[in-house]
Amino acid sequence: MSILSTILEIGAYVPGIVAIAAALAVFGAAWGIGGIGKSAMEAIARQPEAAGNVRSSMIIAGALVEGATLFAIVVCILAVLK
Repeated sequence: MSILSTILEIGAYVPGIVAIAAALAVFGAAWGIGGIGKSAMEAIARQPEAAGNVRSSMIIAGALVEGATLFAIVVCILAVLK
């Protein structure tokens, strides 16, 4: 009986654990997009003539990071609603 009660006690903390996981996903995405922007600005400062290409690549990379973050948040929501 102690194993079952331990599992049930852990189950009570799942929403909190999932909320922390979602927050970490968003924090990681924000940090990643910030790094992308920083690197893009440095690249544009070094070679202003390549600004268009750098900007396009930055937008695509940022969109990919946000897509992965959205997927992580959806997985966290599904874990709570299960």
